[in-house]
Amino acid sequence: MTSIPAITLMRNLRSGNSTAPRLTWYGPDSERVELSGRVLDNWVAKTSNLLQDELDAEPGMRLGLALPAHWKALVWALASWQLGLEAVFDGGPADFTVTAAPGEATSGHGAVIAVALPALAMRWPGELPGGCIDYAAEVRSHADVFMPHTDPDPSARALLTGDGRPVEHKDLLTDFGASHGEGVRLHIPAGNGLESALSNALGAWQHGGSVVLTHPDVELTDKLLADERIHGS
Repeated sequence: MTSIPAITLMRNLRSGNSTAPRLTWYGPDSERVELSGRVLDNWVAKTSNLLQDELDAEPGMRLGLALPAHWKALVWALASWQLGLEAVFDGGPADFTVTAAPGEATSGHGAVIAVALPALAMRWPGELPGGCIDYAAEVRSHADVFMPHTDPDPSARALLTGDGRPVEHKDLLTDFGASHGEGVRLHIPAGNGLESALSNALGAWQHGGSVVLTHPDVELTDKLLADERIHGS
């Protein structure tokens, strides 16, 4: 099987100290979600399997990420890269689009997957447009282990950055991941956007670190910083 950095990263997150926190989310209404490396890998595997088995996603296809910086958006990006898809941030044409506002999706967005952002949501609250897939209701039925049907192409594009720079899958961590120290416990403000959150998270994870992602409405108090042992930026 061809290995690309996203696959290697997920392998590393589920091995070694796999029970340590890797992604912590602080959201509105006192919401806190903590994912260990193993649990994060399980979410990414289930999401990859949903894409592959239910939507027939293949390497080289495009996944639109019409989501705010949120722990579920990071899961979707990792799933897309593990499959060898191109993540699209700018609302351009895509084969699949994940969104928290499915009613705003257009015909150029391909198959639409509705993502309910509350952590405990078991399904989308209310009616969905016809043909729209309910992520919360569907994802849990998929396997915890991902086995790709087709090897991804390391030289295919993983994303186009906001400043127009293409990044290939083989260069995802080195050319897109931000530079952070070994074992960093990194705070990431969600208000800086999804692309920034992903760049910083990849930079922390590839060096054995972890991240704390906070919604713009969450006050970054001294207690929160101390409780989460945030010591890097």
